[in-house]
Amino acid sequence: MRLAPHEQPLPGSVALVGAGPGDPELLTLKALRCIQAADVLLHDHLVGPQVLALVPDAAKRIDVGKSSARHTMPQEEICRLLCHYARAGKRVVRLKGGDPLMFGRGGEEMEALRRAGISFIVVPGITAALGASAAFHLPLTHREYAPRCVFLSGHKKARDAALDAGSEEDWESLARPGQTLVFYMGIARLEHIRAALILHGMPAETPAALIYKATLPDGRLWRCTLATLSECARAKDIQPPALVIIGQSAAHIPG
Repeated sequence: MRLAPHEQPLPGSVALVGAGPGDPELLTLKALRCIQAADVLLHDHLVGPQVLALVPDAAKRIDVGKSSARHTMPQEEICRLLCHYARAGKRVVRLKGGDPLMFGRGGEEMEALRRAGISFIVVPGITAALGASAAFHLPLTHREYAPRCVFLSGHKKARDAALDAGSEEDWESLARPGQTLVFYMGIARLEHIRAALILHGMPAETPAALIYKATLPDGRLWRCTLATLSECARAKDIQPPALVIIGQSAAHIPG
């Protein structure tokens, strides 16, 4: 499906677009239309080849991806490029894995575009937690045991002081029952997360799950407990990108 000419993003503007959790069929129609209208596309490394195959051949592609040990380009340079190509009259798409405003630095890019006086739109995408929930039939909320769900970034520098409530996260609140915790980018800090939650009262036997490449053909789920999170990750050699889900939802098996 392609946009009619009058519906295409205007030259000299930027679209911050969510590419979803990996399966190209989970792109929104609006995301697809923006991608197909792009003159310049700046994409994260988590945006898979099936999604990038939808980019027009004539469009300029720039890989600006980041991972825990790999920064292709500083955030300041990404913002500079967005402004540069928009000022040159290009239709610019900033394509992000998941949703652009969920741990994706979309807020920083919006601020840069506002300061530069460049018009932009934001196209939401299915965030990884929702993709994983659907792919593996894990209800993130459930009125019987999980009326609350919390999304957190696990990608922070580990500090011993972080085990104290209030220094990084409110671990005491997070350790309470009746909720599902979803940690993005938390694989490198599993031991820290495990220790902090147990220290602040979460039972060690609380169900947990590690999820890799949800919605993709090679997606995997490993169930464990809070106490065995780190052990499971080491035994299975689980690498980023992976989600960590902690709570009764992680033990849910449809039937």
